[in-house]
Amino acid sequence: MTPCRGPVARHRRLALAFLLTGIAANMPAATRAETGDDATTDTTVDPIRVIGHPDPEGLLPEQTAPKAVSAIATAFIEKQAPTLNAFQLVNLLPGANVASSDPYGLSSTSSLTLRGLGQDEIGVLMEGAPQNDIGYYYAYPSQFADTENVQQIALSQGAVDIDSPIVNGAGGLLSLSLDDPKSKRQALVDLSLGSYNERRAFVRIDSGAIGDTGIRAFLSYSNNHADNWRGAGHDLRQHVDAKILKEWGDGNRASLSFSFNDADTSTYPSPTLSDWQANGRGYNYDKHYSDGDTNYWRLYRSPFRNEYLSAPVHVKLSDALTFDNVAYLQFGYGNSPYGTQLTSTGNYLGTEEITQPIALPGAVDGTATVLGNYIGKQFRSGDVGKLTLTAGAHRLTAGLWFDYGTDHDVESFTAIDGNGRPIDPWGYASHAIRTADGRLLTLEDERTINVVKGFFLADHITVSPRLTVDIGFKGVDVLHHGRNNLPGPQTSVRFDSFAALPRAALHYRLDGRSQFFANVTTNFRAPDEYTLYDSYDGGALAGQGTRSLKNEYSISEEIGYRYTGANISASATAFHYHFRNRQLATVVGDALINSTINAGRQTSYGVDGELDWRPAAGISFYASGEYLHARIDDDLPVGGDFLPTKGKHAVESPTVQLGLGGTYDRQRLFGSFALKYVGRQYATFMNDESIKGYATLDLSIGVHLSGPAEAKRTDLRLNAINITNPHVLSGVEAITTNAHDTFGTNGSLIAGSAPAYYIGSGRAFVVTLSRQF
Repeated sequence: MTPCRGPVARHRRLALAFLLTGIAANMPAATRAETGDDATTDTTVDPIRVIGHPDPEGLLPEQTAPKAVSAIATAFIEKQAPTLNAFQLVNLLPGANVASSDPYGLSSTSSLTLRGLGQDEIGVLMEGAPQNDIGYYYAYPSQFADTENVQQIALSQGAVDIDSPIVNGAGGLLSLSLDDPKSKRQALVDLSLGSYNERRAFVRIDSGAIGDTGIRAFLSYSNNHADNWRGAGHDLRQHVDAKILKEWGDGNRASLSFSFNDADTSTYPSPTLSDWQANGRGYNYDKHYSDGDTNYWRLYRSPFRNEYLSAPVHVKLSDALTFDNVAYLQFGYGNSPYGTQLTSTGNYLGTEEITQPIALPGAVDGTATVLGNYIGKQFRSGDVGKLTLTAGAHRLTAGLWFDYGTDHDVESFTAIDGNGRPIDPWGYASHAIRTADGRLLTLEDERTINVVKGFFLADHITVSPRLTVDIGFKGVDVLHHGRNNLPGPQTSVRFDSFAALPRAALHYRLDGRSQFFANVTTNFRAPDEYTLYDSYDGGALAGQGTRSLKNEYSISEEIGYRYTGANISASATAFHYHFRNRQLATVVGDALINSTINAGRQTSYGVDGELDWRPAAGISFYASGEYLHARIDDDLPVGGDFLPTKGKHAVESPTVQLGLGGTYDRQRLFGSFALKYVGRQYATFMNDESIKGYATLDLSIGVHLSGPAEAKRTDLRLNAINITNPHVLSGVEAITTNAHDTFGTNGSLIAGSAPAYYIGSGRAFVVTLSRQF
């Protein structure tokens, strides 16, 4: 996982961004079999007979789950720029609000919110394994699999699958399914060139069937480089994906997926509103270094490495009993640094004053510019397994989930040379600055063990050939146990919480084309580990860790309708949320200290809609929209007073979002377009600062160079990203309670602080030549 640190990155870590996502129940049948979430097909109901132009599984794949699900699949993904990440790809779906600072999706300076809920609220799965940071629940799409290997990306806007191994599902679930290895031996090569010196190469080799073993596999490698579209700097990403699959018997399958990501990417600075008004897109890090400069671009590059393994298994034990299991393993190390200055005297370790001067390379009059490191080293492993028994009208499921992880976070310092280059951009302890007695000089040194234990029970009841009812219960216990290694009043920390999550849903097939569904679901978000630790500034206690926070808990209801016709498919979902113990992460004080508070209750409701029209073979037009009413139900506690926030708009919750898209693929030509409008977004709980609505437009056009009779495909395509190039703020990177000084309900003056924002990415063009061998 990428450690999210540094003054700018710390804003990101603490920002109240809300992200929502998709489920395994809407995966293609083969992938659902891996996770055990294959939808029940009632053969007594008239099947859908498509006599017009079927959806090519691009923008509105057919769904049968009793909840809101949106997805994109291969036919749409393969027409987009291969540089885009998963967040950018789902931007067109209902309620998906993507704030991207980078047209190529390489930088981690981005966010995704859905129905006003964001990245620390949303679980992300790839091949059934969690991708969220174990410490504070963010997910970084630039680390995910290359798009050529992604079969489908699904968003579940409200209800999360009962077997999903996540602890931050109040905002929903995003799920990625990898393509299966091909049955025949082949290779795929993509070569891309684009704006800002973009250069990308991708190669994938499929083994085909390996002898008589029934095993097949693929291995891919990509190398992506691009200069920053604004300011100095560049991004480099190297990535490896692999998948091994074994199928046997009656639907049995087992697979092992692996992803390795090695990247050195830029952090784009996030302006306040006054910064944006004064500098616009010129708000950047310095291109050239001068003595004492802490704003030099090389001090804000984030190197990181991550490995992900997932092993889904589906075994049919008998005609009535199946077993599903997903084991997973993750490793991550990275640094999100920043520029700062140190003095040889006046330093502290926690509350302990360092009496002896420290050695500072390059110091002038006892002061030196150095690299401030925010280093995260993480390990995570887990397993979720379940048994499913079919007995008459009942399909009973029982499962267990166990997750164990460690997270070691250190804020240290590294020297730079005379040209401003860090001696060690990774921030390894062997090169870090130490005290005179040999101890590592740190502002933060925390190691946390996170243990999750869960169980779930569910029953899928076939009441009639057209009506099914689902009931279930999930219990999850989350334990954070850690140690603060800095001298001070705090040594060990511990937080243990349990969430009880009942649910119910029904699904009714009106006929072979129409479906109704409704559900009531409970979700939760456990407090992240950083709420537990004390923080220090100049030897004084700047922020006190707490164990008083409770799980954020939400009750959501959905009622929806789907129609699948010969030429038109559509869905509409009305939703309602009620939150208790709303957890709000923000920054307070000049030292940018983490503060997480219980903001009480929040209510949200609205409508999502999608429409796909297929007037002719190979042509599809898509429209999506969302109306969202999200309001804070309580005044916000700040210090010993309350901000009068009751009835205010929730932050990062645009009232209206609209999307228009389409694909064309006939004979030699193919292409697509994606237009997205996002309404006004508030950046403070007092609603005293906001950003205007804006729209983006992506286009693609291509030609099949190979003839229709050729077995191997050769394509040439041009992608135009954000072609209208609007100069806008695309989202809120760090929310605050109030931008302007405000009197609390008890009469005290509560000082305002400025939110920070993402600058919307610029226009970019990418040409890709794709060849199968």
